[in-house]
Amino acid sequence: MPADVAVSLSVLAGIVALSDATRRLLSRALADTGLSVYAVELVSTFQLCCCTHELKLLSEVGGIEPRLALTFTYLASVIHGLTFSGAIGNPSGALEHAYHAKFSGGCALRRIACQFAAAAAARAAVPVIWGIGLSGLHVRHKLLGYRCISPIHAPLHKAAAVELACAFAVQTAITHTRSVEEKYRVHMVAAVIATVVYAGGSVTGAVFNPALAFSTQFPCSGHSFLEYCLVYWLGPLLGMMSSVLLFDKLVPQLSRKPPSLHLPLETKKRT
Repeated sequence: MPADVAVSLSVLAGIVALSDATRRLLSRALADTGLSVYAVELVSTFQLCCCTHELKLLSEVGGIEPRLALTFTYLASVIHGLTFSGAIGNPSGALEHAYHAKFSGGCALRRIACQFAAAAAARAAVPVIWGIGLSGLHVRHKLLGYRCISPIHAPLHKAAAVELACAFAVQTAITHTRSVEEKYRVHMVAAVIATVVYAGGSVTGAVFNPALAFSTQFPCSGHSFLEYCLVYWLGPLLGMMSSVLLFDKLVPQLSRKPPSLHLPLETKKRT
């Protein structure tokens, strides 16, 4: 087991290093074309999905301790936050940025297309990596035909509600830490991500990212494509929207002071 963990950590480090080098190269090559943001989005989402595939394998097939799995989730979230170079890696996040006019709707749709393309590419790439047989864990998974079982262990409405709650919590954390310096902010958001994974992981896997779920959960047997869409696409989207509407609309409305019902002092004296 320690050897399997060491190999998986090496694979994760290799994915991050290769992705970072590719991001830098493409950013320079496409700097004057306006396409660099989409290249960075593509590479960053690919990094996110590949790393999550490896962590998922360690947890579900490798059977590592839950505390260790959560530690890896936290560390991976910090590394992604520090290396993404402005990429979002989440369709819900792209829609939230478009809603707040941080970029256009067309830009959001192109980013989302890049995210799903990267998710599909990662889904195709990781079996190739596992097929090399770098560890006993990879060999066992290959012998099992890279089999994956649905992580949904609840009725669909409850599973969708869990994904909604996870997305709500993470979006709220992202919104309320934007003024914090980046090197501290990534740790705060990563802590929230690790917390929601701990809370909801046993029910749905706590993915709260439609593109990531398309890569890691949709290939699993046990539920239909539409059922996965309900849980992993609609749930996170509603969670993001709930957080945005709550803190953009409802909270400001409730925070406004009601108009005074008392007459001015001079008026009282006249009466």
